[in-house]
Amino acid sequence: MRYNRILVKLSGGAIAGDKAWGFDPKSLNHIADEVLSLHKMGVQVSVVVGGGNIFRGELGEEWGIERAEADNIGMMATVTNSLMLRGVLKARGDTDVRVMTAIPMNTVAEPFIRLRAIRHLENGYIVVLAAGTGNPYVTTDYPSAQRALELQADALLAAKNGTDGIYTSDPRQDPAARRYRMIQYNSVIQQNLQALDQSAVLLARDHHLPIHVFDFDTVGVMCQICRGEDVGTLISDSGDVLV
Repeated sequence: MRYNRILVKLSGGAIAGDKAWGFDPKSLNHIADEVLSLHKMGVQVSVVVGGGNIFRGELGEEWGIERAEADNIGMMATVTNSLMLRGVLKARGDTDVRVMTAIPMNTVAEPFIRLRAIRHLENGYIVVLAAGTGNPYVTTDYPSAQRALELQADALLAAKNGTDGIYTSDPRQDPAARRYRMIQYNSVIQQNLQALDQSAVLLARDHHLPIHVFDFDTVGVMCQICRGEDVGTLISDSGDVLV
């Protein structure tokens, strides 16, 4: 097994499926099945999910909501998604699932305490991490990298919808675009490839945290990655390799 402990970063769009907003039962079941498959392999799994299926930054701008307030609303959206994901995971398996939030709300979830979260993982629980870092002005990309480091994860798995990795250019507009099998952190930053927020890539680079970017719609892809198969694009210290 290549990785024994990982953090999975999901977008709110993964929960919405083909819809612009809300919850898609088929997509939620797919997420739950993929996470539970990893867990059954013996991988310790934590999950960060975005809130874009409920509230997006452009709505805040459209309505004249200041950025800090809009980000607070977005963090609440991630809590809703995390509770929904816990419910689906519990319905489809008998694994203990803990939701931990950066913003205290003790009646529905545990506060994020790093050592407690690590103990949950060691005890075989799935940990869903909500509300980012509890602070505005960051997307869920940066908290995902931060939590992966705090929990001593072996890798960050950044699930994408509609793309199977990082390309030299937008493959929807450039037929000659090629996918990277591996790419260095600095190449992502210098070329502004926008696979993740640059702040998240910089944090991962400084602490040598591998990031896998892949198409989450593919069944079993996370299990393949943890077994050591080359799927999607690996962001690491290694050189740039095109497919």
